[in-house]
Amino acid sequence: MAYIDKFSLKGKVALVTGTSTGLGQGITLAYVQAGAKVVGVDYMATQEDTQTKVKALGGEFYPLQADLIKATPSDLVKLVEKVVEVYGKLDILVNNAGIIKRQDLLEFSKDNWDSVMAINLDTVFFLSQAAANQFVKQGQGGKIISIASMLSYQGGIRVPSYTASKSAVKGITMAFANELAKYNINVNAIAPGYMATNNTQALRDDESRAGQILERIPAGRWGTPDDVAGPAVFLASEAASYINGFTLAVDGGWLSR
Repeated sequence: MAYIDKFSLKGKVALVTGTSTGLGQGITLAYVQAGAKVVGVDYMATQEDTQTKVKALGGEFYPLQADLIKATPSDLVKLVEKVVEVYGKLDILVNNAGIIKRQDLLEFSKDNWDSVMAINLDTVFFLSQAAANQFVKQGQGGKIISIASMLSYQGGIRVPSYTASKSAVKGITMAFANELAKYNINVNAIAPGYMATNNTQALRDDESRAGQILERIPAGRWGTPDDVAGPAVFLASEAASYINGFTLAVDGGWLSR
């Protein structure tokens, strides 16, 4: 095997959440180009844009609709079972779906707390658990990658539930790795910096705040889905087989300043 082949995802089956736009769509397209078949979970039923782009690449994409804010652990097990029904196995899980709610801390509502924690943390934990059980059953190992955040390291402003959830993602990534490494399961996370996606639209529309953010990024620009897609392919590949429990910052240098 040529060493470059260790970066290939040929023959792999990936389950990715939040695939209709943004980082999830970017990771999906990268996985398809790397040789994987992707099952994409999103609140949108058809995910037409993602399907069209995957088709243009000659890849395979199977869309699944789910409300991950309301999903129960048994609902998440059924998503994994559907992947196995469609493609016969599961090799990779990417926990990408997430939301953010902005409100002053002193008035922060329970709804803004609960909805964010439900999708950003509860779903990540129980879907990872379901995938891990499938990996153990298959006996061939597997890869779990969760999307964390700069707020896995920092406090943020007006986003306490998002900060809490993303800090927890970093923590449970380590916890999962500690217990699952013996099954040849790698569990890692990616902490994107400030990305030009739907979640940051409000920030980018605020000229003052957007300017402050851009001044602090050594790379001098907002990130894109392509910037995250490469690390997502790497962590899902055989080349990353000895990386476990780590949260990789993909931030244009934000944390170094």
